[in-house]
Amino acid sequence: MPSILSRDTIRQVLQKAVSTGADFAEVYAEHTKSNSMVMIDGKIDSITDNFLSGVGVRVCKGLKSAYASTSDTTLSGLLSCAENAAQAIANGSADRQINLVERIFGDVHPIKIVPGTVANSVKADIIRTAYAAAREYHENISQVQATLLDVDHNILIANSEGLFTEDRQIRTRLMVNAVASKNGENQSGVQSPGRRMGLEMFDTIDPATVGKEAARQAVTMLSAGYCPAGKMMVAIENGFGGVIFHEACGHSLEATSVAKGRSQFAGKLGTQIANPKVSAVDDGTIPGAWGSINIDDEGHPSQRNLLIENGILKSYLIDRLNGKRMGMASTGSARRQNYTYEPTSRMTNTFILNGPDKNEDIIRSMDYGLYCRQMGGGSVNPVTGRFNFAVTEGYLVRNGQICEPVRGASLIGTGSEILMNIDMVGQNLATGQGMCGSVSGSIPTDVGQPLIRVSSITVGGR
Repeated sequence: MPSILSRDTIRQVLQKAVSTGADFAEVYAEHTKSNSMVMIDGKIDSITDNFLSGVGVRVCKGLKSAYASTSDTTLSGLLSCAENAAQAIANGSADRQINLVERIFGDVHPIKIVPGTVANSVKADIIRTAYAAAREYHENISQVQATLLDVDHNILIANSEGLFTEDRQIRTRLMVNAVASKNGENQSGVQSPGRRMGLEMFDTIDPATVGKEAARQAVTMLSAGYCPAGKMMVAIENGFGGVIFHEACGHSLEATSVAKGRSQFAGKLGTQIANPKVSAVDDGTIPGAWGSINIDDEGHPSQRNLLIENGILKSYLIDRLNGKRMGMASTGSARRQNYTYEPTSRMTNTFILNGPDKNEDIIRSMDYGLYCRQMGGGSVNPVTGRFNFAVTEGYLVRNGQICEPVRGASLIGTGSEILMNIDMVGQNLATGQGMCGSVSGSIPTDVGQPLIRVSSITVGGR
């Protein structure tokens, strides 16, 4: 793959960026192609191709940083961008010579079928299969939308310390939204598997199964009564159930919040923050996983970061600038949506590890409570850890048995509280895919866990 920019061009840009006395300067360039195909009412509704290209320049002096970006990738446009960033922290002058040395960190995500080179008819067959499976699942399915998305994200990172490196990140995702209707009521079900793969993702993910599962969820919830409210014991299933840990706890472990003391877990390294049965990691090195990266958006190799071990806080997720504030090294966790954003610490694939408890024992242990089979979105304040999450598919549990489905449930609490109250951890670890939003934009992340039991949590309902 030819470089997005020449080393000589980048060298000139970096030298302009440090010309006012900066300690450090960085260039981030990207070319990203994305394609989406949508099917509604049995027909291809839209085919969209997007292309994004541009460069961001960051300049640092001590703990101060300035960032500028441009879509003008001519030499004059890039030098003007670098000068804008440099002037924002002007503190004298400097004439530094920068020698860029290319580094190749390797690729653990080999792509077999590049989606951008595949005929639209092949992609249409994939979403048609998913659509038909959902539409034909039950007579109450009234509407289905199936979407196939693929992204080819090419990045180049260089800095005033001499680093020059590139990476290509290809991702594919299938999304099915099914609506079930009866007597004027509607309920929806969603499935959206994604991988850091090309179309070979469908060697292991069956589009028909995805469609059926979305429809099953919608039909099930259509007949559900409303969930009672109050404090109760809750079991949260694997896969996307891990969104609770991601949002309520994971964001509070990012140096973005920790370095400024705006986290419920700031200053707590080495202390117990969770039940001893809880261990959790953030691992960007998993081959083919949705949130995986070979390098982060500062050019550091991705790594497996042990966050919590047997309830003890072991590590934060750290980017370069916040690491400098904290006196700690980068953990390969700097990420951004695109070149218009300055990078900061973010998650990749974040999940609770398998625990000591058998899954059947978790449900059997519950006299009364709520079983959350599917979780939805929510909100969290990383300073306090306060969260509120929707349960998109839930069931009441009585005398150790999963009983009738219930709708309208939500889980309300704080991250520090829920970590201590996770008192059973099962053994069926799985992950789910999502897009995570923060100050550096929206990025792909995996969430995950095995089945867990929370001894007590506030359940919102009726």
